[in-house]
Amino acid sequence: MAEAAAHSAHGNEAAVRQVLDRVKADKRTALTAPEGKLVCDAYGIPVPREGVASSAADAVQLAEGMGFPVVLKVVSPDILHKTEAGGVLVGLKSADDVSSGYEAILANARNYKADARIDGVQVQQMLSGGQEVIIGGVADPSFGKLVAFGLGGVLVEVLKDVTFRLAPASKDDALSMLDGIQAAEMLKGVRGGKAVSRDALADMIVRVSQLVSDFPEIAEMDLNPVFATEKGAVAADVRIVVDFEPKQERYRPSHDEIVEKMNRIMKPKALAVIGASAEDGKIGNSVMKNLINGGYEGTIYPVHPKADEIMGIKAFQSVKDVPGEIDVAVFAIPAKFVAQALVECGEKKIPGAVLIPSGFAETGNVEGQTEIQEIGRKYGIRLMGPNIYGFYYTWANLCATFCTAYDVKGHTALSSQSGGIGMAIIGFSRSAKMGVSAIVGLGNKSDIDEDDLLTFFEQDDNTHVIAQHCEDLKDGRAFAEVAKRVSKKKPVIMLKAGRTSAGARAASSHTGALAGNDKIYEDVLKQSGVIRARSLRDLLDFARGVPILPTPKGENVIIITGAGGSGVLLSDACVENDLKLMAMPDDLDQAFRKFIPPFGAAGNPVDITGGEPPRTYQNTVRLGLEDERIHSLILGYWHTIITPPMVFAKLLVEVKNEMKAKGIEKPIVASLAGDVEVEEASEYLYANGVPAYAYSTEIPVAVLGAKYKWARGAGLL
Repeated sequence: MAEAAAHSAHGNEAAVRQVLDRVKADKRTALTAPEGKLVCDAYGIPVPREGVASSAADAVQLAEGMGFPVVLKVVSPDILHKTEAGGVLVGLKSADDVSSGYEAILANARNYKADARIDGVQVQQMLSGGQEVIIGGVADPSFGKLVAFGLGGVLVEVLKDVTFRLAPASKDDALSMLDGIQAAEMLKGVRGGKAVSRDALADMIVRVSQLVSDFPEIAEMDLNPVFATEKGAVAADVRIVVDFEPKQERYRPSHDEIVEKMNRIMKPKALAVIGASAEDGKIGNSVMKNLINGGYEGTIYPVHPKADEIMGIKAFQSVKDVPGEIDVAVFAIPAKFVAQALVECGEKKIPGAVLIPSGFAETGNVEGQTEIQEIGRKYGIRLMGPNIYGFYYTWANLCATFCTAYDVKGHTALSSQSGGIGMAIIGFSRSAKMGVSAIVGLGNKSDIDEDDLLTFFEQDDNTHVIAQHCEDLKDGRAFAEVAKRVSKKKPVIMLKAGRTSAGARAASSHTGALAGNDKIYEDVLKQSGVIRARSLRDLLDFARGVPILPTPKGENVIIITGAGGSGVLLSDACVENDLKLMAMPDDLDQAFRKFIPPFGAAGNPVDITGGEPPRTYQNTVRLGLEDERIHSLILGYWHTIITPPMVFAKLLVEVKNEMKAKGIEKPIVASLAGDVEVEEASEYLYANGVPAYAYSTEIPVAVLGAKYKWARGAGLL
């Protein structure tokens, strides 16, 4: 679909190629304004009427032809920022203005840069009125070509109110960009102004995105300002920066190859431990203990230069001496020995290596890391790490790690780039009794990265939700492409740590300067259907809660609370998590009022007040589940003598199960305020399919919000 939409925006590629070839031959890094116009014309991007004058008389003739007022701009390959050079004059209303303006611009340009080559002065029809916006394209080191949209004019750099999508963008992507800026209301017409043509803007976004995709050498493109009116959109100023250095293609194995090797690594029938040790306190000793104590049922081959056996298992001097096939080798040896041992793995045709050792790129040893990457590529070995804690795959009872063994099986797969975060994941999972299918350390990501894991977990029946912590995406575009597909089937949650910088070159363009922020990750993850976690706690809570909530059938959320104060905080949290509080229809309002005291508040939140007996909670929750117009429930419980915490919890589960028996299932989350007994009640609720949190109004709503974000992205609502 997206490709079909974008395809219609393909322009006259030959005309653009001709312009770019000329720029390359001149050894220039930017196009002149007239060249920019030719490129826009070739792709059907509307620009004002214009021409280039080489004398004052020429300029007057052109201006009279297109009608006053006009704008004059210097045309020079050596002057990129024309305004700074005094090379732009606007609003010239007569032949005399144009004639003297022409001379003034030439004089200003010579003052600014005496040796600048001047190709003439551009005479342009002056645009005014409408809303000024910016549309641009930029090349990002991780995501490749992106298209940007935001409010234009001078405010763009101050407000940085801009949104990005991967290029080429579909018409739907482009329309979502118009709503994706904070100032989206401005486009709908404010204070009696007319709404701009959404179609015209979306069309221009699609065409720009296609142009920058078709030509790798276009590094940055700015249309700023674009004047958008109710009739259409015209780009008043075009700036295109080029970079003719060929980009290195990233190596990417095929989908089938990734699946085949990842299955052998994650579910091995036999594995080798290189650097296995019988000595306590050694990493090779911890790995062996975890494999044995974790109950791994495959074959373990300890590899050690001198030992005959380790922990009662026959040892080998090299993997090459092992008689059988090996699926994966776990490395527990110092960095300096890794390359040689990896070559032996290659000769043994082992498809995967788990590289625990540190001492590679993270310590500045980039050559050492490049060397093992080259060996991996040569022999077709997929590398996990280096500089990792290893990994767990619980359904094979596999603890290929030096951390503690972990055996609570479940359907959540987690990964982290950092060992410390990995330990936090293990601890939280154990404490919350959260079943996991896998926990994987990625470390330096010399080879295996987030998209390889997504590709594996996509086809792994034991995994229903994927949660990833990352500091950077080595290949953001590959990740986005895989995530877009996987997130339609299984929720993908990401905690992106750190902020990006698109490098110093970006400062030469508005779009480039704006790209040096976290917004790219924000927008591309959203475009790919990924749920973004803002904190480690969010990542863990979403990983635990999202899979147990049923998928909502619509956007109508209702809050039922025993405490007015909770109701207000829960309402705030709904707004922050893009949840829509249902406007209460009169008949439903009356139905709720039957169950609550006259001084309670119906409407939404439904405030049943604190002094109510258990049946009030029961009746209102049952009504909330029974009425088809309501799609999700948020409960705010308040600890009282009349309805103690466990009484509330058991009652809620009873109503939920009674409705489930009738085929009614809706997401329910609960916030419990009270003394320490609310902790036990929360655990009981969680164990029975209701994500419940003691002492927090924010977390339960954020978990429900995450489920909604996934359902919207997967097109299920």
